[in-house]
Amino acid sequence: MQQLGIQLIRILAIFVMTNVVPFQAKKSNNRRFVLDVNDIKPFKKLQRTHTNLLVLFSKNDKSASSYFELLGNIAKEIKGKGTVAYINCGESKKLCKKLKVTPKPSVIKHFKDGEFNKDYDRKYTFKSMMKFMSDPTGDAPWEEEPGAEDVAHIETAQQLSKLFSNEKKPVLIMFYAPWCGFCKRFKPEYASAATEIKDEVVLAGMDVDTQEGYSIRMKYNITGFPTVIYFVNGEEKYKYSGKYEKDALVEWLKNPSAPPPKEEEEEQWSDVPSEVAHLTDSTFDDFMAKNPSVLVMFYAPWCGHCKQMKPEYTEAAKTLKDQGISGILAAVDATKERNLGKKFKVEGYPTVKYFRDGKVAFDVNERKADAIISFMKDPKEPPPPPPPDPEWSDVAPNVLHLTDETFKTIIKKKKHVLVMFYAPWCGHCKKAKPEIVIAAEHHKSNSKAAFAGVDCTKYPGVCQQYDVHGYPTFRYFNYGKKDFKYTGGRTSKDFIQFMEDPKEGPPTPPPEPEWSDEPSSVYHLTDDDFEDVIKSHESVLVMFYAPWCGHCKAMKPNYAKAADEIGIKKVNGILAAVDCTKHRKTAKKFEVNGYPTLKHFRNGKLGSEYNHGRTTEDLVDFMSRIGEEKAAKAETVKTETKKKEPKEGSWSAENKDVVHLDDTTFDDFIKTQSSALVMFYAPWCPHCQKLKPAFGEVAKEVNTEKKIEGVMAAVDCTESSTVCSSNGVKGYPDLKYFKNGEFQFKYTGARSAKAFRDFMKDPKKPQAPPPPKDWSKDGSKVVFLTDETFNDFLSNHSDVLILFYAPWCGHCNAMKKNYYEAAKVLEEENPSVKLAAVDCTKQRKAASQVTISGYPTGQY
Repeated sequence: MQQLGIQLIRILAIFVMTNVVPFQAKKSNNRRFVLDVNDIKPFKKLQRTHTNLLVLFSKNDKSASSYFELLGNIAKEIKGKGTVAYINCGESKKLCKKLKVTPKPSVIKHFKDGEFNKDYDRKYTFKSMMKFMSDPTGDAPWEEEPGAEDVAHIETAQQLSKLFSNEKKPVLIMFYAPWCGFCKRFKPEYASAATEIKDEVVLAGMDVDTQEGYSIRMKYNITGFPTVIYFVNGEEKYKYSGKYEKDALVEWLKNPSAPPPKEEEEEQWSDVPSEVAHLTDSTFDDFMAKNPSVLVMFYAPWCGHCKQMKPEYTEAAKTLKDQGISGILAAVDATKERNLGKKFKVEGYPTVKYFRDGKVAFDVNERKADAIISFMKDPKEPPPPPPPDPEWSDVAPNVLHLTDETFKTIIKKKKHVLVMFYAPWCGHCKKAKPEIVIAAEHHKSNSKAAFAGVDCTKYPGVCQQYDVHGYPTFRYFNYGKKDFKYTGGRTSKDFIQFMEDPKEGPPTPPPEPEWSDEPSSVYHLTDDDFEDVIKSHESVLVMFYAPWCGHCKAMKPNYAKAADEIGIKKVNGILAAVDCTKHRKTAKKFEVNGYPTLKHFRNGKLGSEYNHGRTTEDLVDFMSRIGEEKAAKAETVKTETKKKEPKEGSWSAENKDVVHLDDTTFDDFIKTQSSALVMFYAPWCPHCQKLKPAFGEVAKEVNTEKKIEGVMAAVDCTESSTVCSSNGVKGYPDLKYFKNGEFQFKYTGARSAKAFRDFMKDPKKPQAPPPPKDWSKDGSKVVFLTDETFNDFLSNHSDVLILFYAPWCGHCNAMKKNYYEAAKVLEEENPSVKLAAVDCTKQRKAASQVTISGYPTGQY
């Protein structure tokens, strides 16, 4: 066996020495998805017809060749939502000259809605380019910002769960939205803190303004951005509510704690130190006389828009002073200084006015710090609003403009009429109007055909008659009688072709009926009646679902059938359902994070999660057993204090030294104990069965012989699901320590009699496991690279195999010995070839330069 290991090491060394060409995955044949363009007319057409266009300009094909595989994969994936094209500027010089592009040797540009948007300036990776094409005008992902390498960037709930499982250090997570201004300003401070404190705490970031992030927002009650939460062992401990500055955050992380209770009375803006001058009726005139350029914000303390504007205004005031920009920002509480509000005709909040030489000059509509600063650099009266669009009837003489009074009369006289029902403010309507005008011009010589329009904001009667619910809506009429909805294209060509041979398109499929409208025995609950229904039935199983959820749709027939059978068999209980897309308050209250989620309620209170099968039989059997348990309890329990007889063959029957608790006895018993170790178990669990003898042995010394202070108890979670659920039991066995009736911590020590005995003598919270050993101190021939040495080392060595690893990774540790041996062989037989390694938990900047989906990852 040892000889075989040595052979494998030598094979690995020879393999590295002989493969001097870098590893590459099998190349895809997706180049065909990239469009080749070589002339200005095809390019203009491409611009016009493809609103999300990414174009590679290269000096020649050789310069472009390294991009084709990546761009081909992008083009294939984004097909239907975006387009990728290629222009060889060596062969298409006129086209590149016309577009003013000189690639050196290549450049990628993006065009949106027929206009140049920007040069592509992000990473050349599939993930980064796909994100760009999904939102080409948005900001770059945080993970690509300079300095953000030490922030752990999380995208999915699965990644979040994995971080909690693998990371032994505390974790601080900033939940943010890309558009959030406060988040943007906090990010660089947060990233700096991540670098400074990375050896003690992991700082992570997660964009939860996504469909994937919705369940996370519900779970952690995230109602604003940024929300920063501190976790220990995956459990939420505290929310950070300090300043959005690095030093404040690092200081808080040295001793994290819950934020102090908020004061009931909100602090007055004028009491907060800032560069904003707060004026009153008595100080206003003198202040204006001394300052020639002043912007004044008239506000009300209760005004929501004012509250949003205050930090922007304060920030702008500070910038004006720091940068020496002339002018001052002032504020007036118009609810107190009423004379000023009346004098300057303040009728709403916030109202912002610019004063020049003590006199009001004009109103200003800026609300953001950057815009306010730009304005104060060169105060000019904003241009007047653009004139309103002319009436369509004034600019489209070939289109019939109909009213409630003229509609029927005119429609009856024409064989073919296509009517557009519209609203003047509707963007899609504005886009369709010129197309209708062109089509009407084309058909103006045809007396039997006409195009018409109805302004539904002026003539709602006819629009309601034809069931118009959105704009624009198109409807075809034949002599005012035979009519149908037009659902074709909206270009002039589409309209012209349709009127030459008007035919009704295929009917739209009827909307899927609401589950609550279908006859069944399922109770459909709402936010308003949920509590009443739950409290009026002893046993209720509730299915929380979403109408679009495939698993929900598959389960509905079985669920409805089970509800019917429960009624027929007179099982004690009902089945209910909640549409979480409509009744979000209830879904949020019960922490519904996925669909379908089934929860059982007993006597008006949440009992447990339903984790059994989804067939009709499974559902009926579950509800029957719940009813039988209740009946059995009613039969056997004569008084509240009478002890429950254990089942024959159960642990409670076999071992009297352990205190066996259940749903009815747990709370009262635990409250009376100063020190209790409780084992939550399931009879079928093999780990539980293995643990029982040691647990029972020490329980005898503690409970029966009283040699050790405290108590050792157990709960069968298959019999007492309510208490197990309320104590967060998710696996077996789960040992929890309680002191004076309160949960303290999970017991994670050894499962031997000695370990239990020692623990009960001196119950202490388990120490965090020691940090993984630093591989770089093992004294091997492997070169350990850091963020600082990574690029220089690769530049100076042509043949390098790099192992990207995490010290806690089991597979990495299993591989380590052979990797060290291979490095030793190479050192002796071919020293020019190097084996290197990168600790991805510390050297995140180096790790970010390659695509890593798991550990270990090898790159040559």
